[in-house]
Amino acid sequence: MKTIAVVGAGPGGLASAMMLASQGYNVHVFEKQNYVGGRNGHFSLGDYTFDIGPTFLSMPHIVEEIFQASGRNVHDYLDLIELSPMYELQFDGKRVPMYRNRKKMLEVLSKHFPGNEAGYQRFMKDTREKMQALLPLLQTRHYRLRDYVSKRSLKALPKLSLGKSVYDVLSQYFNDEKLKIAFTFQAKYLGMSPWECPGAFSILSYMEHEYGVFHPRGGVNQLSKAMAEVTKEHGGKIHLANGVQKFKLDGRKVVGLELDSGDDFYADEVIVNADFANAMQHMLEDDVLKKYSKRNLEKKKYSCSTFMIYVGLDKLYDMPHHTILFAEDYRKNVNEMTKDLVLSEEPSIYIHNASVTDDTLAPEGHSAVYILAPVPNNYSEIDWDEKQETFKQLIYDELERKTGFTDIRNHIVAEKVLTPKQWETNHFVHKGATFSLGHQLSQMMYFRPHNRFQELDHCWLVGGGTHPGSGLPTILESARITTGWIKEKEVKTS
Repeated sequence: MKTIAVVGAGPGGLASAMMLASQGYNVHVFEKQNYVGGRNGHFSLGDYTFDIGPTFLSMPHIVEEIFQASGRNVHDYLDLIELSPMYELQFDGKRVPMYRNRKKMLEVLSKHFPGNEAGYQRFMKDTREKMQALLPLLQTRHYRLRDYVSKRSLKALPKLSLGKSVYDVLSQYFNDEKLKIAFTFQAKYLGMSPWECPGAFSILSYMEHEYGVFHPRGGVNQLSKAMAEVTKEHGGKIHLANGVQKFKLDGRKVVGLELDSGDDFYADEVIVNADFANAMQHMLEDDVLKKYSKRNLEKKKYSCSTFMIYVGLDKLYDMPHHTILFAEDYRKNVNEMTKDLVLSEEPSIYIHNASVTDDTLAPEGHSAVYILAPVPNNYSEIDWDEKQETFKQLIYDELERKTGFTDIRNHIVAEKVLTPKQWETNHFVHKGATFSLGHQLSQMMYFRPHNRFQELDHCWLVGGGTHPGSGLPTILESARITTGWIKEKEVKTS
């Protein structure tokens, strides 16, 4: 059976490894860090446990399906807790819970945004139809321009909201500015502005309201651990603290990997789950690529970054599992982050207070709190060594002034900060752009790096930097597309 090498043990790489190992392939995963998961990994500060990146699971049926494809039941590995409310939004001191439950959601709308109830019902109905048209496009490989005139693509075209932003689309349903933000802030999951993110991505808020938001006990990192476990159960090998220095080439053909250990590893197929732009700039000589040369990669558009504070507290706050605090002038805040590339004086902030749901993350009566502020990526040239402390204190000021975390600084037992600079240097993310390449239409589907990489033979891509894009459900879909294609290619050549 063929040998498959996977570069990086992020969720895309692990999902691919798990599915291929279950089909009898000789799978080896090489990971630079000493833990699995990449940005979907975890770390501890004393007795406190934190997810590094993603903090919730949406569309759990995709996870169920890839485990089934690997001969396993995900519920034997993960304890999924549905959150209700899914999250709470804070505008100007007003706390607005958001629910998957239709009846509760309509009650929230009639209380906080009267007159918008029918718009919500219409949005859910229309977007269900949009989702049914778009899903096949997201689950299909895109490697030929003629795919765009296929029956499937032409049917989906009217649903793509071409020429409209996510904000434009939601403005067709709601008349209240804050409610529009409540259904468009999910563009941040792609590191984009709702005023620029393509209208097709109005499906992001629909996905939450239709399928719910889930917390795996122990954190979302448990998904990566579970996929690593299944990979090993099927005979796959995961090599931690042994990353990849270079691809070994024979002309345009990738024949193996040169490892950090100094060893060479030869493989029939190589799947790249490392950050796309970072891998292509560091794992190949300058003259190998044309379309994705260093020079051309610099011209691409990239997502924003995130400023992270992870704190262990000797107090359990009576606040929701997820809180999103919006800047008063949200559009100005978003523009500063994505266009002006400057730090906001009033940032929007996401707070993950998972200890109210999960008692495994901190000692009794304590909490592990994760605080995130979207900020510009490193094309901004912000000096984080100089700005880090001031910006951290600004975030704490905002929390203490505007939310139920009124005295958070008095209860800090352990703290870690992660800036865009560290996303780039410690986590090998190009320019600290945590959501990878931007999701403009000019960088989507056929125009995104292909799952079967177009510039090198026997080289495949999974993760946020390839089709269908960033975010856990789409990253898992990228693994499904790539592994199905590898299997199909083998059948054709055998």
